[in-house]
Amino acid sequence: MTEPSPSALLAGCRAIALEAGALILGYYAGETGSHLKADGSPVTLADQAAEALILPALARLLPGVPAVAEEATAAGVVPDVSGGRFWLVDPLDGTKEFLSRNGEFTVNIALIEAGRPVLGVVLAPVSGDLYAGAEGLGAILARPGHPERPIAARVAPATGWTAVGSRSHGDKAAEADYLAGLPVIARQARGSSLKFCLVAEGQADIYPRFGPTHEWDTAAGHAVLAAAGGRVEVLEEGGAGGETLGYGKPGFLNPRFVARGRD
Repeated sequence: MTEPSPSALLAGCRAIALEAGALILGYYAGETGSHLKADGSPVTLADQAAEALILPALARLLPGVPAVAEEATAAGVVPDVSGGRFWLVDPLDGTKEFLSRNGEFTVNIALIEAGRPVLGVVLAPVSGDLYAGAEGLGAILARPGHPERPIAARVAPATGWTAVGSRSHGDKAAEADYLAGLPVIARQARGSSLKFCLVAEGQADIYPRFGPTHEWDTAAGHAVLAAAGGRVEVLEEGGAGGETLGYGKPGFLNPRFVARGRD
């Protein structure tokens, strides 16, 4: 069987994300069925239903490529990813935003190759905004009622930077200390992977993250941002940006990092 081209893979992931988003909205309008997982984080019926839709669809799109997904991992189902190529899926990133009904949650799907997020789709089901990007293809924003358009991260303006941070998570004090040493003149807060997308479309310049995250939280947004010309780097001691954030780490846990636009 011939593997789909990168553009066909991206189109397939977009279609899967849209189908999952429509399913999630059905729960958003009704009973969420939320409870706490063993780690104390919330999960809803929408998380579980969306993941149950996404994983078989990805298996049909790329047979034999394993998928690491948030809810399956929480249940102890972790595939072997030593081959270096695998999917990372967060079926509903921003469960706290979903439960507070502020609309800032996303469906995240990313393809990893040799530690790099080479393709990613981020869908915000409430607004319908869909961000997608892949190596060699660039990044796009598809917004309902508007023509699909390419997006690009910007060079931080000399007049001052815009920073974006988490609405519900992260180490706020560490973030404030870090940003105090930079020419930041405006700040925004967003839930889920939408923070990466703001940098990718040139609406923000920097997103530092000091609190804990998992790889499925970041991979899709990272892929979109990289395709848009930006980068995500591990934050070293002293606040300097270091090596590119990689994937396939033990426990799929991320260190602290910073997402940026173009140099």
